[in-house]
Order: sequence, then structure tokens, then C-alpha cells
Amino acid sequence: MPPKWVYPYVISDARNVITGAPFGPGEDSPIWADLKEKVGALDLPAEEKARLLASGREALLENLAPAYRRLIGAMEAQHAVAPTDDGIWRLPRGAEYYSERLGNYTTTDLSAEEIHQIGLREVARIHGEMGAIMKQVGFDGTLQEFFAHLRTEDRFFHDSREAYLADVAQALDRMETALPRYFHTLPQADLVVKPVEEFREQSAGKAFYQRPAPDGSRPGTYYVNLYNLQDMSKTELEALAYHEGIPGHHLQLAIQTSLGDLPAFRRFGGVTAYTEGWGLYSEELGKEMGFYQDPYSDFGRLGMELWRAARLVVDTGIHHKRWTREQAIDWLQTNTPNPQGDVRKAIERYIVYPGQATAYMIGKLRIMDLRERARQALGERFDIRDFHDVVLLSGPVPLDILEARVDQWIARGGGRPSA
Repeated sequence: MPPKWVYPYVISDARNVITGAPFGPGEDSPIWADLKEKVGALDLPAEEKARLLASGREALLENLAPAYRRLIGAMEAQHAVAPTDDGIWRLPRGAEYYSERLGNYTTTDLSAEEIHQIGLREVARIHGEMGAIMKQVGFDGTLQEFFAHLRTEDRFFHDSREAYLADVAQALDRMETALPRYFHTLPQADLVVKPVEEFREQSAGKAFYQRPAPDGSRPGTYYVNLYNLQDMSKTELEALAYHEGIPGHHLQLAIQTSLGDLPAFRRFGGVTAYTEGWGLYSEELGKEMGFYQDPYSDFGRLGMELWRAARLVVDTGIHHKRWTREQAIDWLQTNTPNPQGDVRKAIERYIVYPGQATAYMIGKLRIMDLRERARQALGERFDIRDFHDVVLLSGPVPLDILEARVDQWIARGGGRPSA
């Protein structure tokens, strides 16, 4: 069972699904509104549309609503007896389970202690690079004081959802223009940007991506959570857009989905260290491509990289070193520029999802190491577009398989690879 504090989130979101029409008074529930919109768009006679809606309404009331009520009842019963300790160490053989989770998500044999130390090393490096930007913008104070400055100054936040979405669109348009200089293979599916829906925005993360449908019926979607604009700093906007959109998850996953000569588990499956490592790699690639011209935006990029490095520390701190939830929140609040809402949600995520968050930085570091290995070995024959094809045209693979592909490509003397 997860810790006690998890259950109110689950129960609240489950209730939200069956709140509103047709389940009760109020506005249409999200699922009923969606059904009505889709049926309304069909080229059918009015009586057939009415029949479909009546059938859908019956299914919602007689099947979905009772199922959710049973789920809510089960969660309420568990909540009454749920544990209060946070780390996975609380379970029988918890240390073994955590070791297995780290191996699964990072696809390495790194121990929890090794990952913890990598995190501390990377945090120190990024803090140093942040100090250089503080000097560049003329800030006189400590790094923690600069973090507080970024959290509290109104100029670092948008005053409307529309303004945030407009700036995201501009950033992605600029990136799309630059992609052919760094990539041979580009996504064929469109990318759209949407705010997270109201019914789940209070519990959802700040940004995430949904891949396109393989038949082209649905574009790739970059979701941004605009529930609280104070959690969505202008300084992070570019890095978030590059990570979730292009050249990050949209480019990688749209290409993966289109690799028709690969088996289904490789087209539609995933390897967290590969996929999230690519997303984090894409943030730094944006700097190499000439973006982040505003030093505050570059600081935001470093802040997001710092966030992933800090995950190595707090995830292993919670599940290996037996830190409390409050201890982990305090460490993350002290060492990163993120607002309190970010920090609390992050620590809660790491507690219920042991090991997953360590994959981002471990994957990114391996991709960077492999690229530098190739650059050193190939010299003038190195072409970053070729390297990106080596990485992307395999579909998601464990990091040792990716390393083998890069080494084989180097041994062949570089050039543009095939899938």
C-alpha cells in the first residue's frame, strides 16, 4: 500500500470523473462532454446521434459510475489503515526491490549509493554554472537568495494562460526552423500544445507529452499545467518546450511510432532511461543550437537540469538512506530554484514511484558520453545528424544496447546509419 497521504488525491480525482452531468447536477462531466462533442462531429442523421448519446449515457450511469464508486469505497477503506512511513525500505525486502527498480529504470547496474553520489556531483557542477550566470546578470547575493528572487519576482511569471501558450508557440516555431541543421530524420506528425484539463490539473505534473496515433488520427500533444502560473516560470519555458516537444519527446516518440519495420513492442514500448534521457539531452542540445539567449532562460535550463540531478539525491535519500518526506522536501527546496508546489509534488511522486526519476539524468549523461566518444573517435567524419539517427532509429533500447550501436557505428567509420 502507498503512504496514507496519497489516498486523498486518488479519491478526489476519482470523484471528479463522475461529477456533473449525466451523473448528477452541474456542468457536463469531462467524459460526457467529450462523447457529445465526438458524436456531434459525426456525419450521421440526428436520430442516430441521439441513439448513440442515449447508449453512451446508459453505459456511463450503469457501468462506469458504479465501478468508480466501488473504487472510491476501496480507496477509503485502505486510507483508514494505510501506513505513514514513506520509503520503500518499509516493505519486506524493500532494499532488494529498490535495487531492482533502479536497474529497471536506469538499465544499469549502478547501486543506490553510486547514484546518490553522481547526483551530489552533478548538483555541485550545476550550482557552479549557475553562479556564473548570477555574475552575468549582476545579482549580488547567495545562490539560495537568487533562487528566492526567481520564485518571487512577478516579472518571471506570465499573467495569463494565453500569454504563456503564445510564448511556447514562438519557442517551438523557432526550434522547428533550426531542426534540419541537427537532424536528418524529422517527425511527420503534427505537434499541438494544450493546457491540462480542469478535472486533473490540481494533481497532474507541470508538463507532459502524449504521442501521436500511429494512423495519424491524433497529433502529438504537449500538455502544460497552467493551474497555478506561479509554478510555471518564464525562465523554464524554453527548456520545458524543448524537452516535451521538439527536439525532445515529440521528435523522438513520433519517429519511434513511425518505424514500421520494427516490432510493436519497440514502436510503442519504452525504456525510461532512453526516452527521458533523450528529453533531458534535448534541453542542453537547445543551447548548442543557439537558443536560451536570455541569461535567465539559460538559468532556467540549468534549473531543470539541476532538478534532474537533485532527483538522484532525494530518490535514493528517501528509499535508500531513509529520509523522511519532510527531510527530502527541505533538501530539494534548499538546493533548487523551484517553487514550493513543484517541490512537494515532486517528492510525493518519488515516494510512490521508486527509482523512476533517476532515469532522466543517468540516461542523459550516457547519451552525452557516447556522443563525445564518437566525436573523439571520428574527428572530422563526425556529423551530429548521423549520431542522432543512430540514437533515434533504434527505437527505445537499454543503455548498453545503445552503447553497442554507437560503438558499431564508430567502427564502420560513421556516416548516415540505417534503422
